[in-house]
Amino acid sequence: MMSGPINPVTRLVPGLIEQVGAKPTVALPKETAPSKEGSFTDMLGELINSVNDLHMDAGAAQDALLNGDPIELHEVMIKLEQAGVATDLLLEIRNRLLSGFNEVMRMPM
Repeated sequence: MMSGPINPVTRLVPGLIEQVGAKPTVALPKETAPSKEGSFTDMLGELINSVNDLHMDAGAAQDALLNGDPIELHEVMIKLEQAGVATDLLLEIRNRLLSGFNEVMRMPM
């Protein structure tokens, strides 16, 4: 039995659903609700912090399993996979940003 639902993408990128114009299927908690004001830098910082939090949660679950605490192996594996997917997303965003920057730099003036 799982302890809770799998976290939606909105945990990784707060405000993503609102930016694409879709209606969220899951109500966001008040502390993670996106603000109307903010910059791209703030959004990217929140994304990096979210990925870091996922890795910290996965590490804590892994340590709990190794210490013999009552935690299911599949829960640890799910947390590790979530952290891995979040890292892949972050790296892909970085690669796209660098690609766009390099293309802008190659434009003739």
